[in-house]
Amino acid sequence: MKKKEYIIPIFVPHLGCPNDCSFCNQKSISGQAKQVTKEDVKQTIEEYLKNFRDDYKYVEVAFFGGSFTGIEEEKQEELLEAVQPYIQAKKVNSIRVSTRPDYIDKEVLKRMKKYHVKTIELGVQSSNDYILEKCRRGHTFADVERASKMIRMRGFILGHQMMVGLPDSTDLDEIHTAKDLIKLKPKMVRIYPVLVIKGTALEKEYEAGEYTPLNLNQAVERCKEVMKLFTAKNIQVIRIGLQNTESISEPSKKGSEVMAGPFHPAFRQLVESSLWYDSIVSKIKKINTKVKKVQIEANPENMNEIIGHKKENIEKLRNTYEVEIFAKANDQIKPGDFKINILEEY
Repeated sequence: MKKKEYIIPIFVPHLGCPNDCSFCNQKSISGQAKQVTKEDVKQTIEEYLKNFRDDYKYVEVAFFGGSFTGIEEEKQEELLEAVQPYIQAKKVNSIRVSTRPDYIDKEVLKRMKKYHVKTIELGVQSSNDYILEKCRRGHTFADVERASKMIRMRGFILGHQMMVGLPDSTDLDEIHTAKDLIKLKPKMVRIYPVLVIKGTALEKEYEAGEYTPLNLNQAVERCKEVMKLFTAKNIQVIRIGLQNTESISEPSKKGSEVMAGPFHPAFRQLVESSLWYDSIVSKIKKINTKVKKVQIEANPENMNEIIGHKKENIEKLRNTYEVEIFAKANDQIKPGDFKINILEEY
């Protein structure tokens, strides 16, 4: 039986980050601005552990938000040290950190190993050096290649984060980025469509008419194409889109820091539903007769994506192909697979 996995997220906004990328405002993205202390770490771990019910579980503390390995060494050790008693007591299994590729070297990795860090995620964003420079990233893709190889060679799990819809980035640029990352063999990736956040350089570019964000459909299509590339190589896509918070929400909502861009509270579901729609249409087109009603049998965990957000897939199939779809859960079918049964033909 597979262990239930739990993440305890600890945000360290903007700590260790040497510059302001044009799209970034860590206070908005993480929902906090104050510097994290070892007491904050302990309190957060205690609160989360109280709510984890499974006995057979795997717990990981994840430091998100800033460039963790760019923080002053003393602060890194203070935060990592706070987790150690929980690892020794077997209440926490490992640690994950998020950082920049230009803040990885032998000494950094030695320190991470000492404190039981298991996974290191790199903010890559793009493999195109022109786009990285345009966004003021302050590193090149060569830094990503170097850091990725060092991380994997020293036995850490490698994660990558990429963005779609960056200034001057085309759908082909993003396909190339995905292919370039696949060559570096990450175990998992996160895909983020660009949002225009208040207080960023990108906001000024947007207001000056120098940057046009993707609309929702464009963002879904681009994320869908890169997700297909990753899943075909068994690279796990662990997140698509920023997490919905009080400050990261619909631009029209009071308190939202999002000025514009393809925000949606169920963005991942939109991407996965679109992938299911394409698969179902492809299979229906291969049927030798024109079908009127079909039943889709699939694993229960795939039902929401097959039906689509607000039944979008069912409505689209009815309106575009005049096909009525009925979804039936069948736990004998493996997640990701499905079976079509013809109920009625024209």
